[in-house]
Amino acid sequence: MSDPRIRLRDKLCREIAQAEHDARIHTRREAGRLGDVAPGRALLAISEHAAEVEPLLAKVAHQPIGLHIARVVADVFSAARHFLFDRLIDSDRSFRATLIGLKHGVDATRLLREVVLLTNDVELLKFCDLILVERLCLIEDAEQAMSWFAENSALALRSSGRHFALAAPEAAMMTAMKV
Repeated sequence: MSDPRIRLRDKLCREIAQAEHDARIHTRREAGRLGDVAPGRALLAISEHAAEVEPLLAKVAHQPIGLHIARVVADVFSAARHFLFDRLIDSDRSFRATLIGLKHGVDATRLLREVVLLTNDVELLKFCDLILVERLCLIEDAEQAMSWFAENSALALRSSGRHFALAAPEAAMMTAMKV
């Protein structure tokens, strides 16, 4: 039987491959729905970061088939979320669900980092540090941008399936006109 740490490392690499794939896709879709407002810009920055680091995992994980399968699974769940679930929930909840997914990826990366410290896998350790340093700052920016939903509560309550990409001043004007 193989070393349990190696099996855990490989499992976490596949999980992170899914998480990074989702981080690239979900954040971009959500940013597109929100438009050029603080939460949308914060998610777009995360998507761009994920697009930069996602290919690096394939270079250091050494399991091309496992990572490919992980991305296929991520695509299936991503499509279900995009075409069904995100269209049924409020935009603020969809935004927060995206943040939960991002935090899941960070937690998996933190655990992988601990495993690779024990297995002396320097390449994967550098990869984990690369993700964690930047991603945690980007997630913090997204969390700070959540105040936009409070300031634009009428838009926050709209289904995220309805595109409402308005700039914040335009959104405020639309809200004021409805009152």
